[in-house]
Amino acid sequence: MKNEFKSLVVRGTNNFSIKKAKTDYTGDYNKETAKDALIKSKIEVNRLQEKLYASGTHALLIIFQAMDAAGKDSAIEHVMSGLNPQGCQVFSFKVPTAEEYEHDFLWRHYKALPERGRIGIHNRSHYENVLVCKVHPEYILSENIPGYSVLENIDKDFWKQRYQSIRNFEEHLLANGTQILKFFLNVSKEEQKKRFLDRIEDPSKNWKFSSGDIKERALWNDYMKAYEEAINETNTKDSPWHIIPADKKWFARLAISEIIEEKLRSLNSKFPVLGEEEQVKLNETKLALLAE
Repeated sequence: MKNEFKSLVVRGTNNFSIKKAKTDYTGDYNKETAKDALIKSKIEVNRLQEKLYASGTHALLIIFQAMDAAGKDSAIEHVMSGLNPQGCQVFSFKVPTAEEYEHDFLWRHYKALPERGRIGIHNRSHYENVLVCKVHPEYILSENIPGYSVLENIDKDFWKQRYQSIRNFEEHLLANGTQILKFFLNVSKEEQKKRFLDRIEDPSKNWKFSSGDIKERALWNDYMKAYEEAINETNTKDSPWHIIPADKKWFARLAISEIIEEKLRSLNSKFPVLGEEEQVKLNETKLALLAE
């Protein structure tokens, strides 16, 4: 992996500071060179995905978390456009349904995990339970957890327990063949404002905007604190966070693609090799077809 992208990995440390993370970093790239590099990376990701799919040994779970208008949807669209749809599945998580509230907070996310050989993409994820719910702890009351029926009980110990549940969940996935890539698209508040205005002024983008987005924007500092704590609490050696500068969408897309490419390559997936008996049958079938 190139140095421009290695620097975006927060691996096994509790010293991540969101204030120190640049949102406009682009390394040595400009828009044109990044475009060319992305094309090459997507071709390689497609090649590596085919091996992953054929081998059926590992699964890859890709998690996208970000503030509104950070570019999650467009990143998924541009970076994943070269993947084989048969080996890829995308889930976008909204407010839990009544059925989902009847289970623990990880249940719906467990159901959405990719099978071995596939790439699963989670647009928002189980981290919403320590991000949105951290900013709006009243949402926890809907989970009907014994002992947490009033806001006063949702204290530091509650959140420590929830972080531990997430670490255990991800450790379990890793031990059973599911690799995890966690991306936080780090957009500046000023850039978010520009994108909101663009959505309002462009009729073709009006559908992307919600008045609720402005209400959440007013809680920006609370969200930054929640993100920083969640990243520090769940950033492990084997499941690190990747902090993607998101002010320049063209760089964010390239960084994501390069990191996915590197992860797939590290799995060393191989096409299955037929056994001797199967090889004999294959040759017999070939001869029979040629003799028709």
